[in-house]
Amino acid sequence: MQRLLTKVHNRLLAGLPSEDQGLIVPHLAQVDLERGRLLYDPGDRIDTVYFPHDGVISLMTLMENGAAIESATIGCEGALGLMAAVAPRQSLSRAIVQTPTRAARMSAAALHEAWEKSPRIRDLVDRHTEALYGHAIQSVACNALHSVEARFCRWLLTCHDRISNDTVALTQEFLADMLGVQRTTVTAVARSLQDKGAIRYRRGVVDIIDRSVLEQLACECYGVIRHTYERLLPEG
Repeated sequence: MQRLLTKVHNRLLAGLPSEDQGLIVPHLAQVDLERGRLLYDPGDRIDTVYFPHDGVISLMTLMENGAAIESATIGCEGALGLMAAVAPRQSLSRAIVQTPTRAARMSAAALHEAWEKSPRIRDLVDRHTEALYGHAIQSVACNALHSVEARFCRWLLTCHDRISNDTVALTQEFLADMLGVQRTTVTAVARSLQDKGAIRYRRGVVDIIDRSVLEQLACECYGVIRHTYERLLPEG
């Protein structure tokens, strides 16, 4: 479903001065993206840029044997495909809608025209690229060094920051891919967090009950990644 954009909810866009927004907003249309929708696979030409308002898009790194793990997430603080504003780009990862997401989208060609005209937009694209790179390299260390429970808590907090409610609808398969573990491990960790009063876990649904418990159990990477975005990108 697609309709014209009437209000800017994406923080990346909202942080731009009105004259720079004027170069972008007329080219935006709002779209509702269902959970599980594939936006890009590795090698796909990035011809559309997405600015989420509410929801989470995951960037997944794929292996030849079919294994996958999440390297970063994109929500209302950023955009998917923003580097295509500079020049034609191919996707380096699988971009998949992790939760139902409201977003604005525009063609990469139109964004490139705005990028050429505005130093502020060029600077914003550079800073967003740096923030996303920082997110990805922190995720590499996190996936290698921290426990599944700590990483799961980090992911839930990151997701909670990007959605408008306390319920996250996720399949076991998605969770296993995000964390790089077996589904049975996901179930065990989710039940452990439920026993600790942090969440309520049902098949395919996680209700966040006590965010403070998640913050205590999450690894340092949650704070590091959040600080990186706050330092480099507008608050909206």
